[in-house]
Amino acid sequence: MDQATSVTELRQYVQRWRNRGQSIAFIPTMGNLHAGHLSLIEKGQSLCDRSICSIFVNPMQFGPNEDWDHYPRTLERDLELLEGTGCDLAYMPTASELYPDGLDRISKVHVTDLTDDYEGKHRPGHFTGVATVVLKLFNIVKPDISVFGRKDFQQYRVIGKMVEDFNLDVQIVGQETTREASGLATSSRNQYLDPEQLALAPLIYRTLQDAARQIDEGERNYAVIERRAIARLDGASFETDYFCVCNAETLKPALPDDRDLVILVTAALGATRLLDNIEISLW
Repeated sequence: MDQATSVTELRQYVQRWRNRGQSIAFIPTMGNLHAGHLSLIEKGQSLCDRSICSIFVNPMQFGPNEDWDHYPRTLERDLELLEGTGCDLAYMPTASELYPDGLDRISKVHVTDLTDDYEGKHRPGHFTGVATVVLKLFNIVKPDISVFGRKDFQQYRVIGKMVEDFNLDVQIVGQETTREASGLATSSRNQYLDPEQLALAPLIYRTLQDAARQIDEGERNYAVIERRAIARLDGASFETDYFCVCNAETLKPALPDDRDLVILVTAALGATRLLDNIEISLW
């Protein structure tokens, strides 16, 4: 597996592959890789000739109460995992490379409509940081496709809208959520859970499944479903930020005649916020 830390190095590899007529899949990450990340790389490899994974802990997407300095950095292990998947290139830019004049002086990308609620409301500025760095990385790598996990469904939709709004020549591919045997969505945040919390955490997915079953069986009073779910989670020691039945396209609260739905949930166990969703098609 090759490695690059600068835009110049990265583009040399890309140009070499382009000269051979090879297609490129790109997977942006913040490192601390787990099975979910590896599934994104494997998806990209199934669709393209070459795969690039970036590892960059993006300071712009961290809020004032979120500690960028203490985000887990496991570069040596990450590179071993990437090599094990057969990834062709690890791209590891520095903050000074991507933001040479600092965060205050760089142009920023604000994706409208999809960023007002849910994670956008609870983490102000987060999606501006995500969209800005992803746009920069797309312009550097110029991939044919880029793979994003559908676990972070709002992020997946935000990136898709940015690509559409700016007419970017990259196909966004969504990869299904990787789960533990318990049903818990695989996440870097799971490592912060103690054994008791880890045993309790799968209740989030079971609650999502129960809500989806009620909808499949014909329940259309989504407010009732949401209240029951929040009460169930909060009664089991979670602190639920939101549990919302949404239109999967607009992320607005679902209407009774909507057919493509997603239920978005974020709930905390102690200091750890756990995020998950379930998609529902009523066609």
